[in-house]
Amino acid sequence: MMRVDAVTLFPAMIDSPLSESIVGRARAEGFLELEFSNPRDFTEDRHRTVDDKPYGGGTGMVMMAEPVYRAVKKVRKKGSFVILLTPKGKRFDQSVALELSKKKHLVFICGHYEGIDERVTPLANMELSIGDYVLTGGEPAAVVVIDAVTRLIPGVLKKSDATVNETFTGGLLEAPHYTRPGVWRGKKVPDALLSGNHKLIAEWRSAQAAELTVKTRPDLSAEPKVKKPASGRKKILS
Repeated sequence: MMRVDAVTLFPAMIDSPLSESIVGRARAEGFLELEFSNPRDFTEDRHRTVDDKPYGGGTGMVMMAEPVYRAVKKVRKKGSFVILLTPKGKRFDQSVALELSKKKHLVFICGHYEGIDERVTPLANMELSIGDYVLTGGEPAAVVVIDAVTRLIPGVLKKSDATVNETFTGGLLEAPHYTRPGVWRGKKVPDALLSGNHKLIAEWRSAQAAELTVKTRPDLSAEPKVKKPASGRKKILS
């Protein structure tokens, strides 16, 4: 089982989307325990103030360090791995998701407004970003990371090999998928997938994954080598 604590002013922004589908089932079946720590609960004034104007001027408000510090201190234990969600963090990808899935306890610090007082940064073991764009806060980013990590916890996906041959595994995008009917609005499923020949299907998927990656995401890795079909067969494209 993995425990995740989110330090957030808006727990419902995380709790609600992670109560559905695979992650919701993982929580119900005991693979994931998700709890929340709200910095407002660690304030001392009657207004439960968690933000203030930034030193040096500027627009917006900044989350104060002390309430966040106390909220993290409340949930952090020996062996906890604390993640600060921030645009200046390491870019989140599948390899990071795999690394985090091996942890027993994750603590996510979710900023809001213009961010958090920089002095809380040393609380984190890792600073993490999900991309180069601006969100309303760290909560949507936490949902993305927790979702990606949870499905990698052993037992969450019922088929043990479900995460082996999928997008980003080995630096490649996943090959296209098709299902019934065999012909839809004049478009046929590729012959290789209908052949029943497992070797040919594997070769087709390998070639498609390599070509799709080179075409749409060349940044993922050096140009993959396309595995040639067995002699006597032409390379089959969709």
